[in-house]
Amino acid sequence: MDLKDFQKSLDQEIPPQNLAHPLQALWQDAKGEWDLAHKIAQDIHDENGAWVHAYLHRKEGDESNAAYWYSRAKRKRSNLTLEEEWQEIVRNLLN
Repeated sequence: MDLKDFQKSLDQEIPPQNLAHPLQALWQDAKGEWDLAHKIAQDIHDENGAWVHAYLHRKEGDESNAAYWYSRAKRKRSNLTLEEEWQEIVRNLLN
């Protein structure tokens, strides 16, 4: 699966089977389900989960919480648009 396939899957009502949890969170976020995406991200205890968590708090507008999670992900706060960062994370997780 690549970014285009992932984006196309957003036309479906449920996420693709066997999707890793960080990608499930991003899928739900793209479907407008921020709360569900955040709940999924909270249960991921690695750097990928922290990156998704940071992105979600940045999207929410909670910059201090986002900064904490970027630190846990060992990443600097993104200067990309939210859409561009979402795509960057998806591409990274799909590779």
